[in-house]
Amino acid sequence: MKPLSQAVEDYISLRRSLGFKLRDMADDLRNFAVFLERKAAPYVTTELAMEWAMQPTHHQPGSWAKRLGSVRVFARHWSATDPRTEIPPAGLLPFRPKRARPYLYSEEEIQKLLAAALKLSPGQGLRHWTYHCLLGLLAVGGLRISEALKLERKDVDLPEGILTIRQTKFGKTRLVPLHSSARDVMADYARRRDELLRSASSPCFFLNDHGRRLDISAVHRTFYDLSRQIGLRGPTDSKGPRLHDFRHRFAVRTLVQWYRSNEDIERRLPVLSTFLGHGHVADTYWYLSIEPELMGLATRRLELRWGITHEE
Repeated sequence: MKPLSQAVEDYISLRRSLGFKLRDMADDLRNFAVFLERKAAPYVTTELAMEWAMQPTHHQPGSWAKRLGSVRVFARHWSATDPRTEIPPAGLLPFRPKRARPYLYSEEEIQKLLAAALKLSPGQGLRHWTYHCLLGLLAVGGLRISEALKLERKDVDLPEGILTIRQTKFGKTRLVPLHSSARDVMADYARRRDELLRSASSPCFFLNDHGRRLDISAVHRTFYDLSRQIGLRGPTDSKGPRLHDFRHRFAVRTLVQWYRSNEDIERRLPVLSTFLGHGHVADTYWYLSIEPELMGLATRRLELRWGITHEE
């Protein structure tokens, strides 16, 4: 039987070969293997896994649950080789992180943001065209802001209306089709960009007035300023609608349209999950519970399926 430290390294290599990055998990499992060696433990036990997971007494319960979860995944794998392995049951360190409730922009609010972007200074530069196109793309494309800023010219096929999103959050590449109206706006922006910046130093599609890639901190600051101008945030508010909420809106509106069109949601959800670049379909299912209209449509369909009627 190979040492547990070697088993951990083999497991990490295997998972990474399948496309998983395992940044935090790899460190956790290596530390756990060292812990077992110090304990002279020949195999994984639930008691030792719990002791190790809760060692940083000053950490939050969420950190303990994550550490124990890393061990659980490895133990499930290693138990096929060493049947003495104990797999820590789920729920030993229960923790459910709170997800921020998304803000679902109205069409009017999006139009106000785009109009405000066109008034950004300097009036003769590229900046206002950049933010107008960028915010519009986020509203209709379902992209993460990091994905939009990383887009290079070679990734934007305007004749075909296809974006190539490379090496995303989960190390995968996906294609995102554009509606003809979005393609026309991006083509207009590309023309203006190339006229104003004839010798840009960056290959990125979205550029600042100096021909360099947009800085994400500057993008956030500009978005907050625009949000305050149109009343989405108060003058001193530190919290409010986020750029990422464009992505939430895209997902929710897509699901609402599918329900209204009587689409088979069970079959279509994996399509939306792939489009959004989610690592798990469960991340897409989350949207079914966050918006009243969407929940109402889902409930109504379930009632129809079971023949439930409401008397007037």
